[in-house]
Amino acid sequence: MQRARSLLTSLNRITHTYRCRSRTLSSSSSSLNDEVVAVEGNAHSRMAILNRPSALNALNTSMVATLTKLYRSWEDNPDVGFVTIKGSGRAFAAGGDIVAVYHLINRGNFEGCKEFFRTIYRFIYIIGTYMKPHIALLNGITMGGGAGISIPGTFRLATDKTIFATPEVLIGFHPDAGASFYLSHLPGHLGEYLALTGEKLNGVEMVTCGLATHYSLSARLPLIEEQLGKLVTDDPSVIETTLEQYGDLVHPDSRSVLQRIEIVDKCFCHDTVEEIVDSLERVASETNDAWCISTLNRLKEASPLSLKVSLRSGIRARVVDKDFAPKWDPPTLEKVSQDMVDQYFLPLSESEPGLGLPTKVREAFL
Repeated sequence: MQRARSLLTSLNRITHTYRCRSRTLSSSSSSLNDEVVAVEGNAHSRMAILNRPSALNALNTSMVATLTKLYRSWEDNPDVGFVTIKGSGRAFAAGGDIVAVYHLINRGNFEGCKEFFRTIYRFIYIIGTYMKPHIALLNGITMGGGAGISIPGTFRLATDKTIFATPEVLIGFHPDAGASFYLSHLPGHLGEYLALTGEKLNGVEMVTCGLATHYSLSARLPLIEEQLGKLVTDDPSVIETTLEQYGDLVHPDSRSVLQRIEIVDKCFCHDTVEEIVDSLERVASETNDAWCISTLNRLKEASPLSLKVSLRSGIRARVVDKDFAPKWDPPTLEKVSQDMVDQYFLPLSESEPGLGLPTKVREAFL
């Protein structure tokens, strides 16, 4: 148990069962068939298609390794002007394949587990520093690592079917894959709210708060893809004009959390989870506000240690056994010490390899 705790701590700090094949075609399209990553394209652009619809396109090591090779080859190809990525089925990507990670840990394959995180984190850095325009079509479930491989890119198109969330605290983990950066740049304290509750945003809310750059009805996606396929350009402004041409002007409805940003800022502006809980309880007792009560219940469902940035044992109950009865350790916020939290922010030991990001030659775009 101590060994597992040590490993999981290391995984946080360094923030296969499936075959992954792909092929790049010079023709206009390729058949998806059994390919986990398929490619469509022409002489001037490429589209990567995440093709594990039965698993909501959850990302595993070999899948992301293949994406990395494809993206590097397209970046080096002077004929490719821009790159698009989308998912098949009802999801863009539901995140990392945490069920596979769980089984890796359970079998004692700690190196395989760490390699998964290294691979996806390195790919996210490539997306964030990509030298060509990048378009992510977020039509469907976009959570965790799925957001991680899309939000750092140039354009993110949300639709009426988009569902965004960073639900890691509900499985004993914490928002990773770049989430600490993009959530911290959202208006007010919306990022803290999303990270601690794991609540969902729809496509309209994503574009309103800046997580998405464009919004369109999903029925228009075939036309948008067709028009993008006709472009011969590496100019982001040309691509943006095309996306805007088929975009919709939308506003969040009255039930949206974005209509409650004042109370979100009031309750989630504090430095500790305990203070946030106290603030919500105070407002709930004063107003009997249903949203405050619901948010409090949501926080109580999460791992106390995860709420203070950590990971332990929630994956089994939420994703593997699905009994929804996780046994958090520590079980309450009061029993989570500052030292426990500090462990997740310690430097790696000399024996633990880092990500080796090429920061000197590929500076991230802000």
